[in-house]
Parts: sequence; C-alpha cells; structure tokens
Amino acid sequence: MGTSDVHIALARITKRLTELEIPYAVCGGMALNAHGYQRATTDVDLIVTGDGLAKFKERSLGLGWLEKFPGSRGVKDTDSRVKIDFLVAGGIPGDGTPRGVTFPDPVTAAVDIAGTKYVSLAKLIEMKVASGLSSPHRLRDLDDVIRLIAANHLGEHFGDALHSYVRPKYRELWALAQVRDPHDE
Repeated sequence: MGTSDVHIALARITKRLTELEIPYAVCGGMALNAHGYQRATTDVDLIVTGDGLAKFKERSLGLGWLEKFPGSRGVKDTDSRVKIDFLVAGGIPGDGTPRGVTFPDPVTAAVDIAGTKYVSLAKLIEMKVASGLSSPHRLRDLDDVIRLIAANHLGEHFGDALHSYVRPKYRELWALAQVRDPHDE
C-alpha cells in the first residue's frame, strides 16, 4: 500500500510543491482513492494556479521532472516514469465549454488527508459530473461518482451544495448508486 510508482511520484511531487510553497490539490484517481473509492490509476493529477505551474516549471524542470513536450501542462517524473498532469485553477472540466464549473482554487478547495492536500469530495464530484456530462468519452467519470456516492454513503441532498449545472445528474447518479448488484451479496 502506497509503494507503487504512482504513489512514489505523488509523494515526490507534493513534497516539491510544498517546498516551493505552491498550493495544490490532488484530483483524479489518487483523489478517488483518498476519498474511499479504490481504483487503480497510472498517473497523478493536480490542480494548481497558473502562477504555481510557472513557478514549478521554472524551479523543477530538469531536477527530476521533464515536460511531456515544450509548453505542456504535463510532466514526467524521471525516477518513476509516471505522468503528472497539472490542471490550472479556472480551467473547465470536460470539453472546455463554459457551463459554470471550473477547476477550483487549490487554496480553498483542498482538504488535508494524511498530510497530502486533496480536492474536497464535493469539488471532486462536481468536476467528475461536469466532465462526464460534457464529454461522452468520459463516462468513467460518471461511474466514479456512483462509486464515490456508495463508498461514502452520500445522501441525495449532498447534491444541493453542488453547482446547479451538475445537480440533476448528481441526483440521477445517486439513484443508480442505490441499486445493489446481486453478485455483491
């Protein structure tokens, strides 16, 4: 537990961001795990500000991380070979069409779980639903939400605190999360 290449890459990148005093929030598969739904992942996704990303690149490229390609928001950990993707606060999940849901400011959206900053459960669900709604090839995001609802025993009214764009879909996914698979019994 916690010794895979992706876990090692997560520990290295979050340590570096902390050293540089760059606010971050882990999202994606690693955040799913931190919030109770265990799913395998092969990369690390982080939310940072545009200034934070620029500072990281200025001070860290060539020192254990390389850009995927010039100007990319993604880097590769040179030790573990794990891909690390930076999502910039204010960016739009899914297809990029403005609908009100954006990648949140890591300062206000991060929660500390075992010494690492993860995006809050509500923001993770909000981003996953928005992505799944706007990008038909991202149906996994909607399944992730169903699994998070079940793993965290979330109520239907949890959706009341989410952005209005995702609320109806959250309620639909909540209903699906209530259906029990007879194979699990």
